[in-house]
Amino acid sequence: MKIADLIYSIQIKSLVLPEFQREYVWTREQAKKLLSSLIKGYPVGSILLWKTNNPPELKNEVIDPGSKVYQLILDGQQRLTTLYMLINGDIPPYYTEKDVTTDPRDLFYHLGTGDLQYYQSSVMKADPLWVRVVECFKADSSINIFELIPESSENKFVLANEYSNHLTALRLVKEKELPELLIPSTAEIEDAIDIFDLVNSQGTKLTDAELALTHIVGKWPVARRVIKEKIDFLKISDFDFNLNFLTRALTTIVTRRAIFESIHVEPKENLIAGWNKLSKILDYLTTILPSRAFINSTGDLSTTNVLIPVIAFLNQNNSRFPDEASLKRALYYIYTSLIWSRYSGQVDQRLESDVSVVYRENYPWDMLRDALIDQRGRVDVKPNDLEGRTGNHPLYYMTYILAKSGGAMDWFNGAPLTNRQTGAYYVHSHHIFPQSLLYANGYDIDNHLHRKIVNEIANRAFLTAETNRSISNRPPEVYLPEIEAKYPGALAKQFIPMHPELWKISKFPEFLEARRQLIAVKFNSLLDSLLSPTPTQIRRKDILELISLGESEILEFKSTLQWDIIHNNKNKALRKSSLKTIAAFLNSEGGTLVIGVEDNNVVCGLDQDLILVQGSPDKFVNLLNTLISDNIGPEFFDLIKIKIEEVTNKSVCVIEVDRSLMPAYLTFEGSKEFFIRTANSSRSLDPEDTVKYIQQHWA
Repeated sequence: MKIADLIYSIQIKSLVLPEFQREYVWTREQAKKLLSSLIKGYPVGSILLWKTNNPPELKNEVIDPGSKVYQLILDGQQRLTTLYMLINGDIPPYYTEKDVTTDPRDLFYHLGTGDLQYYQSSVMKADPLWVRVVECFKADSSINIFELIPESSENKFVLANEYSNHLTALRLVKEKELPELLIPSTAEIEDAIDIFDLVNSQGTKLTDAELALTHIVGKWPVARRVIKEKIDFLKISDFDFNLNFLTRALTTIVTRRAIFESIHVEPKENLIAGWNKLSKILDYLTTILPSRAFINSTGDLSTTNVLIPVIAFLNQNNSRFPDEASLKRALYYIYTSLIWSRYSGQVDQRLESDVSVVYRENYPWDMLRDALIDQRGRVDVKPNDLEGRTGNHPLYYMTYILAKSGGAMDWFNGAPLTNRQTGAYYVHSHHIFPQSLLYANGYDIDNHLHRKIVNEIANRAFLTAETNRSISNRPPEVYLPEIEAKYPGALAKQFIPMHPELWKISKFPEFLEARRQLIAVKFNSLLDSLLSPTPTQIRRKDILELISLGESEILEFKSTLQWDIIHNNKNKALRKSSLKTIAAFLNSEGGTLVIGVEDNNVVCGLDQDLILVQGSPDKFVNLLNTLISDNIGPEFFDLIKIKIEEVTNKSVCVIEVDRSLMPAYLTFEGSKEFFIRTANSSRSLDPEDTVKYIQQHWA
């Protein structure tokens, strides 16, 4: 179909966009490359359309309940949207201005060279041959080729022909054909989404979050609109969550997992019920975070992922913290996860593990703390952790929270930093020792290490823009005494060493060292204050509750240890299945293996396995210990707890495995393998991937 016809079809709304499609996400560079390729006659791919009289929810279009046949864009909407904006000069009717975050309409075309560039005043202002692409496509375009030719030119007709050819080449883009693929009208919405998934392996590939949201909207058509309304509502309170985060949070509520794909199969009623719970939890969280956590906005967080396990916990507890101890321990988890970048890598794996712990344990905080210690080695902050850390480090965000928690105030107007600040009173990061003074006194701006020291967290205070400007580049030995005189105690609340000798420019290294010490002490004091004792009467989830959760990153079921159900006999080869799960848990984030439960959560018991050991549960446990010792290693015994429990009058074996601080290999029948957990399965890595994993996991 011709591009001109496609654009006209969009304009008159005979070509529409389903609600489950994401917004316009192309970069301006992608838009430029598309137009350049079309001008040169290069192929730019086909479009996928679906004709149906029973469409899903449409973007910005009310469905006619009659027999009208709709033509939906399933693949190619980024290209068509780009072309619509460049040729028509408007936003296509299926979008609003807010949906288009990058606008390519200031693309210019050089009639002399055929070059395409976005507007640059210094390059284009004095050269009339740069013409806005949108103007070139207008039917009443006032472009006069001869007016663009200098009077002094001796080859006016040659130049006119050259300019005209370039302009024609651009305008002929409208006549180019885009190959069209059609999904038959007999297809159902599920079929259309499946095809949509497949074709999106080309072009700008959908992220896992976008694909999950596509499935959600396919079943609950207004979901995207409802979620974006919530985003706008929360933004008023300075909590600017994005679609990816809220899709992850909804997945956590509905599926009790953190992996996006787990929500693909959930029915509409579960999605709506889950969203109603999540909406309530978000209202609660955005109220309690400023008042109790000193987190006044998403800008205070280096990542919003730290809120996902908290949302899971609130989902388990009627959308609120059940007591003060739980609130404090949740804040401890948030702070330590931010300080130590819990989710800076292996995000899906760690979130899946932590969310599974939250749903598995009635009081998960100790286990989450242990997981962080396993990852980082400790949670307390030491002065050298701050050394060389600048404003893009997670510790910087947490230092701001720390300052607010201690009652820090602005040095100009005395207002608490916890107050909402806007305009001239928006909080800035202020260099206590001004950069210009340091660079004029021995520090080299071109030296990477010097720049890190000058911009270190220990040389930063949090002040309003007005205060930052008023201090300017004055030496701290001059302005710090003035602040202390005006607001006694204000300096100490931002961890300023109170020895005036350290405020001299010559004492900058000593100042940094002293302030790192103060910040570290305050961090540890804050964390210790949140470590209220674990309640002694916490009831752990019983085994039946555990089984009801289903398999996950940290929970797996096996029907038997060595009884072959199919052939009705003993089969020692089956032992490997349980052993590889134990090894994978050791090499990942730990977990629980339950033997005597089928994959579908049905308890089948250990009857046949116990018969093989004279009906003795003790001998069964002894056999497992021997297998672990012989095939994985006795050095891991302290990390593995085995017990036999009764469930619905049947015995099952529960094996709890902690994360190991060293790699665990499984040697079985002469073969040595390395296993890790991926989603709800155990996967063997080849030697190369094993080395990479070990370097990353135990670095």
